[in-house]
Amino acid sequence: MNPFRVHKGLVAPIDRDNVDTDAIIPKQFLKSIKKSGFGENLFDAWRYLDAGFPGQDPASRTPNPDFVLNQPRYRGASVLIARENFGCGSSREHAPWALDQYGFRALIAPSFADIFFNNCFKNGLLPIVLPAAQVNRLFDDVAAFVGYELTVDLERQVVIKPDGEAWPFEVQAFRKFCMLNGFDDIGLTLRYEDKIKSYESERLLKKPWLAHTL
Repeated sequence: MNPFRVHKGLVAPIDRDNVDTDAIIPKQFLKSIKKSGFGENLFDAWRYLDAGFPGQDPASRTPNPDFVLNQPRYRGASVLIARENFGCGSSREHAPWALDQYGFRALIAPSFADIFFNNCFKNGLLPIVLPAAQVNRLFDDVAAFVGYELTVDLERQVVIKPDGEAWPFEVQAFRKFCMLNGFDDIGLTLRYEDKIKSYESERLLKKPWLAHTL
């Protein structure tokens, strides 16, 4: 996955509590065995006026002009602000995949559902918990100023507003290490690739019959 160090991006608001993973990526799009292509169907039931199906060309769809991500001022947004309990519902890992593949790099909310929160870190998407009062201020600022951007500095663990005010956030040290270096679970394991190969070679010398297949 891509490392996350410092990111500056346009902010888009999802002003709803308890946004569940079926709203983030509806169940009919989970049939794909690939780990790509989900960004086109992010928030599908809210984003389009017609019912979509896997593999459908987005150009053939009817967008909902009232949905926030379809509004011109939020196109290209890469920081999402949300309300309480974002990512609740089923544990589908497709939800952070869809957010990431749409173009979001960081999420900010007063709280996240636990499994979704963990899945975000495993897929290079940074979920940031800020106090509800600060999130409320962000919603007000985003509504008031077109082109509102935030800078997220993971190394310093701060969210920086356009006026330079910096708000600290907490992140577990191990998760921070993985995000800064772009390590998912496989990447973490592959740091020891030489040792793994050495172990396998030694094992085959001692137990050569393991090399035979039926």
